[in-house]
This record gives sequence, structure tokens and C-alpha cells, in this order.
Amino acid sequence: MNLPTSFPVTTRSKVRRLPKRGSAERADIYAILDAHFLCHIAYVIDGQPYVTPTGYWRHGDRIYWHGSSASRMLRAQASGLPVCLAVTLLDGLVLARSGFHHSINYRSVMAFGLARRIEDPVEKQEALDAYVERLYPGRNKELRRIEAQELKASTVLGMSIEEASAKVRRGPPVDDEPDYALPVWAGVVPVRQILGAPVADPRLSPGTPWPAHLARYAEGAELDEVMTEMAKGPG
Repeated sequence: MNLPTSFPVTTRSKVRRLPKRGSAERADIYAILDAHFLCHIAYVIDGQPYVTPTGYWRHGDRIYWHGSSASRMLRAQASGLPVCLAVTLLDGLVLARSGFHHSINYRSVMAFGLARRIEDPVEKQEALDAYVERLYPGRNKELRRIEAQELKASTVLGMSIEEASAKVRRGPPVDDEPDYALPVWAGVVPVRQILGAPVADPRLSPGTPWPAHLARYAEGAELDEVMTEMAKGPG
């Protein structure tokens, strides 16, 4: 099925502050979601708002996350609770010539939908396998299979994206015109998450090699670039 190139925009998903930075284009939203794997999910239980950080993965227009079956958050969301899922990537600190115009370079997404529990055991296992493949393409082939009690102890939720909006800030500071003459340093301090050298488990069996399928996790690589490549699958 060919989906529209953009998500619908309503009062809940419309970017109101600096709308020129906003986008409802699927390509823009997918690109940000695929560059990371941690999100914050907002929801309301009995009139009390909560925000929970968790890992996620995307498949088409659906976003998945999982956790313990004992989690109150997951139990509350399982029956179709409205949620707002947010992802933010920090790209730089923006220093201006006045405190008012200091800013941050970032990429962000807010996605809205109903969270529902995946009940079918086969679909549930496939979803958990997909999470491993999202982060480590090819790794499932060498792992032991998930056991029945582990599957039972896990809850997997899925949300079809009903609406979503991206918002991005790039570039140098935007000062008031007279302030450009001030002898004050201004510019951007880039912020990146860089991968370090892998640290082996002290109990690793002697001679166990670093897996070839993890080659993208090279020391010095940028996390968002690695995650974007991982989203494309093995290769």
C-alpha cells in the first residue's frame, strides 16, 4: 500500500512555535526515528500524567517498545491508551551575542497514537527478534532462542502512528542586527555521541571473536550514523 508522503496535521500535531522548522513529511520523521533507539512516552493514568523513557524500534508506520509484564506503564497502555512518543537528538550548543538568542541545534519527533499489547505469541516473538535485529543486524542467528518464561515475562506494545511532526534547528545563532558588531564570540559547539572500543565480558570464552555483523560499531563511529545504517538491515 502506498502511503501519503506526509502525516495529517491537526491541532495536536501542528508545530506552532517557529513552524518553518517543522515537518509532517514521512521521510523527515522516519529519518529522525531511525537515527536513535531511545524515546520518552507520555500518557495519563487516573488523571496523573507520566513520562517514561524506553527503547523503541520502527517498522513502517508502527513503533514498538517492550518491558516487564509487571510494569504498570505497560499494563496501562496495553488496552489502547492514547500516548505521545517523543525522540530528540542533540546536535549542538548555539552561542549567541545575547543570552536571549542562545539556542540548541536538535532534531526531534513527536508521534501520536494508541498503544496496544501484542497478544499473539508468534507475533510477540517476532517483534522481540526484530528489536535485536534493529540494534544488531544478524545477531539473532548466533543467540539462543527466547524461552517460554522469558516471553511470558515480557510485554510488547505497538502503536500505529496516527499523526507525527518533526522539528529541527540547524545552523549558527540568529542575533539582533546591532549585536553582530559586539566583540563577543558566537557560533556552534557540535555535540555528537561517539562509540568507544568494545569491552569484552570478563567471562567471555577464550578465543571468542568480535562478530563480523557488529562491524558498524567501530570505535570512533557516530551513533546516529550507525543507527541510521542499522535501520537498513544487514549489510
